[in-house]
Amino acid sequence: MNFALQKTLELVLIIGLGILLQRKIAKENLKGVKILILSVALPAVIFVALLKIKLESSLLVFPLLALSFNLIMLAASKYILSATLPEKENAKKRTIMMLLPSLAPGLSCFPFIVVYLGDDSLAQAALADVGNKIFGLILLYMLAMHWYHKRSVKNLRASSASKLKSLALSLLNEPINMVIILGLVLLGLGLNLASLPDFLQNTILNLKVLMTPLVLLFIGMAVRIKSGEFSLILSLLARRAGITFCLSSIFVFLFPSLTPALILLLVVFPQSACSFWPFAHMSAVNALEDKDEQNKPTFNIDFAVNILACSLPFSTILIISVFSFSEFFIDPIKILGAGVVMIAVSFLPLLVTKLRVGRISGGVKDWQRFEGLNAHSQTSEDN
Repeated sequence: MNFALQKTLELVLIIGLGILLQRKIAKENLKGVKILILSVALPAVIFVALLKIKLESSLLVFPLLALSFNLIMLAASKYILSATLPEKENAKKRTIMMLLPSLAPGLSCFPFIVVYLGDDSLAQAALADVGNKIFGLILLYMLAMHWYHKRSVKNLRASSASKLKSLALSLLNEPINMVIILGLVLLGLGLNLASLPDFLQNTILNLKVLMTPLVLLFIGMAVRIKSGEFSLILSLLARRAGITFCLSSIFVFLFPSLTPALILLLVVFPQSACSFWPFAHMSAVNALEDKDEQNKPTFNIDFAVNILACSLPFSTILIISVFSFSEFFIDPIKILGAGVVMIAVSFLPLLVTKLRVGRISGGVKDWQRFEGLNAHSQTSEDN
């Protein structure tokens, strides 16, 4: 059996087991599993991966690339992703601009990178995530507060500085970031995993083994997609994925000498699910607006929750599909084609809606015309 297909079936089976566990585990209890993944298992994997690479100045390109992608997607979310929303849906448009450019590779991408591409690619992805975190934690927070102060009823500017300071501290205190800093410091000193005591090496390696099954079970248990705005959110996620494929293909075109593993990394990393951090910023702004007696909130929090709920399973399926058909996705022309197709498909719900509205509108006009003729005929008979 093909290696990629075999790995895909293994991962899908574990996700399926997680879906079966939904009845036994309440949604609130999943927070503990998520904390275990992000605070223990994932940092162990990243730490091992980092200590296997050689520290070079060229590695700075990965966080810079991720940050550049975030900024490009921010512009795209304003002019392309939210283009299909009505003009009056400004809260939803701002919500889209906060969520869709952000990435959460820890739960949706890293487990599959380590399985399909190995530790070297995971280390590169972890470095890229540094740029993504700068964007999600700092730049998006500044954007959210800019919108809040621009629309606020009361002047509360003094609170933004303290909030930004607390977010900077949370960035430093996050286990994944601490592990990345520690790993880079050890590499700078010329140390690697073999330099550590045996008991510490074995502990870290044992924790590393936990990550993939834990993440896959979590994905299966967390999939609870709500109806209502599902078609709109699905079309937005498909458009986001299509634009991302196009950006990846452009980069591959510009650098044709990239290895297949690096090409796949450039394709799957930007396909990560939307990050929770922008949601935290929006919730903070929402809390300020409650005190501020703002009648028209800056963000649509319910819409944001639904996007996050759909984003993780959508990205998981997409990333597994890319790795399952890896030979297809190392060709820049085919990557570009996949992106164009997904963008085109994302506009189908809008087209269907317009056709339905057109038919209904036409039917109403025909009925009004019929009623008018009927009334005129009745008047003639009375005369």
